[in-house]
Amino acid sequence: MALTVGSQAPDFTLKSGNGDEVTLSSFRGDKAVLVVFYPFAFSGVCTGELCSVRDDLSAFQNDDVQVLAVSVDHPFALGAWAKEQGYQFPLLADFWPHGKVAQDYGVFNADAGFALRGTFLVDKDGVVQFAETNGPGDARDQDGWRKAIAAL
Repeated sequence: MALTVGSQAPDFTLKSGNGDEVTLSSFRGDKAVLVVFYPFAFSGVCTGELCSVRDDLSAFQNDDVQVLAVSVDHPFALGAWAKEQGYQFPLLADFWPHGKVAQDYGVFNADAGFALRGTFLVDKDGVVQFAETNGPGDARDQDGWRKAIAAL
């Protein structure tokens, strides 16, 4: 079951596509974090969603909010995808233990081995203020993300 609004967001440290380690709690007290889980790099719907974030980045990432995109892909694949698409936010690898962070957030499809399309807005205190989960082929409506960010 996916995390709900009001839940404490589980902390995590994951490697980005450029090899840096990123820890959710490192933003605590400083920035809210939009955690965006997606099934796979280089796939059609995932590319469309993250390119929409890239193309309107200031609506999602600014002085008050950081975007962290998470999939079960290997960091090297994420690095190549970020470079190809020009993403200016971290793509994080929930590669090993496979899907552990997605499991902690309740958005891991164990039968297929990937993360569902889960989105969580975590405030500066580490509390989930927005939560949604879509299936692997169901693109998300990012207007909900914008509204949640504006309501912080």
